Amino acid sequence: MAPAAARTINDFLNDTKTDASDYDLILTGDLGFTGTELLHELLEIEYQRDIRAVHNDCGLMIFDLKTQDVNSGGSGCGCSASVLCSHVFKRMKKGELHRVLFIATGALMSPTSTKQGQPIPGIAHAVLLEK
Repeated sequence: MAPAAARTINDFLNDTKTDASDYDLILTGDLGFTGTELLHELLEIEYQRDIRAVHNDCGLMIFDLKTQDVNSGGSGCGCSASVLCSHVFKRMKKGELHRVLFIATGALMSPTSTKQGQPIPGIAHAVLLEK
């Protein structure tokens, strides 16, 4: 999912002629710790972009890797809905966040493909939230 998220973020920023610093928050669904590190690395190496100052990940915001055995995260759609509809929208309503780029990430899981040893394709959609 990190490669799909990196490509989506880069394409969105190119299309809108913006940079990471133009957003209060760039939020990914649930890449978890490993996926977040990979996202940052891919953006820097392949696209010469650094989003670390404004990026967070819903999975990392919900789970505590030190006290919970969640490995790389949980459910992307569950983490996204929980964080976006509670924490992020509240901060936007209070005026703390004005421009949020939300990158919904997910895996297109297929039991058949997995059993056949095929890769799991990732998908990412960009949604711009503005107050």
